[in-house]
Amino acid sequence: MQTLNHADAFALLRKYNKEPFHLQHGLTVEGVMRWYANELGYAEDAGFWATVGLLHDIDFEQYPEEHCLKAPELLREAGVGEDAIHAVCSHGWGLTVDIRPEHEMEKVLYAADELTGLIGACALMRPSKSVQDMELKSVKKKFKTASFAAGCSREVIKSGAELLGWELDDLIRQTILAMRSCEESVAAELAAIS
Repeated sequence: MQTLNHADAFALLRKYNKEPFHLQHGLTVEGVMRWYANELGYAEDAGFWATVGLLHDIDFEQYPEEHCLKAPELLREAGVGEDAIHAVCSHGWGLTVDIRPEHEMEKVLYAADELTGLIGACALMRPSKSVQDMELKSVKKKFKTASFAAGCSREVIKSGAELLGWELDDLIRQTILAMRSCEESVAAELAAIS
């Protein structure tokens, strides 16, 4: 299981992504995946989980029509291992690729990716602009409004919870906690590059 360190992985993400939104999303999913690795008993693999989270949308900004199809080429060029490439591509299951999430880490990425976008959009609507005071009921209310953060697929989020064998409320609650754990560091890293 070869893993790039954070600095090299972030440099690789920035090679193909310039939009602050995409960089923030990558950093957020990185932090969320690290939190889940530690929570679910995979602490020794937390760096791997985090790297996959950071790089999961590497091809999305420049190649949106080839999302998860172009990623293997970009990642292989940088020396990323096949296990990470499989994990990155599996989050496009049913959308652009036929690579089903198999490992628990891949299922978490599949479930949490879209959800972080929805929770982040909910946070922007709050006076605090933060997830620190976010509650489950706030996210659930927005979850039911299809026009809110319409780009975040509710079907993928629900399917991800099912893949994990979790209740949707548990997935949302835990992902809020995961986002709280990294919100400050994500903001600091983005400020450092702007």
